[in-house]
Amino acid sequence: MHVAPHKTEQIQSALLILHRRLDDALLGVYLHGSAVSGGLQPQSDIDLLAAVQSELTESQRNGLLLDLLHLSGRHPAVPGGARCLEVMVFSQAELNRSDYPARAEFVYGEWLREAFEAGETPMPERDPEYTLVIAQAHQEAIPLFGPPRSELLTGVSREHVNQAMRDSLPDLLNGLHGDERNALLTLARMWHTASTGKFVTKDAAAEWAISRLSGSDAMILDHARRAYLGAITDDWSSQRDAARQLAGRMSENVTITM
Repeated sequence: MHVAPHKTEQIQSALLILHRRLDDALLGVYLHGSAVSGGLQPQSDIDLLAAVQSELTESQRNGLLLDLLHLSGRHPAVPGGARCLEVMVFSQAELNRSDYPARAEFVYGEWLREAFEAGETPMPERDPEYTLVIAQAHQEAIPLFGPPRSELLTGVSREHVNQAMRDSLPDLLNGLHGDERNALLTLARMWHTASTGKFVTKDAAAEWAISRLSGSDAMILDHARRAYLGAITDDWSSQRDAARQLAGRMSENVTITM
């Protein structure tokens, strides 16, 4: 039997954690990303955005972290097992201000697990990536709790979206080795967004970009797309140089298109 994306047990468990740890401060919880834009793929994270009335206390941060470390699946996700969670919490005041880059009160993601298990606690910080998350959520998110997204999630200007992509490129390219699939698909999404102003799924963005590439570049990006969809093994051992060259060219395309 098909289960609606927002009805899965893991998503409902995450929602209960946010209610329990944030209590009356919680204004809204929104599901966004693959779960609502095109369906969860084998390695898709579950993306949640929460809005709160005020800054989080140390107790709230520690409690959220403890519960999410237990609930989130480790990367890479195991077929049939728990999915990786990405949970971002923003204060209502920060969302209303629309400052750049956006400031998150709390961020949980599996790329941070090692640091968290070593004793780090998620603290407030600003990052261009958070601006892109808010922009995408404003376009597509569905409420799991609270009002419609338009009441809490302020729209992000095209100028700030472009600036966020521009500022995110260096870290994305520097982190390419060992994360080729995700980096190339993210670059395809950036290129699509820079060209159209719209956010789409990684596989849809890859199809769009493939039609604008030629030869080996198109083949490499299609390899990333099929690995994301679970059609082939995510192995880049013999294609790292080609992936690096493609990443550089797509980065140039993103910059030129803005």
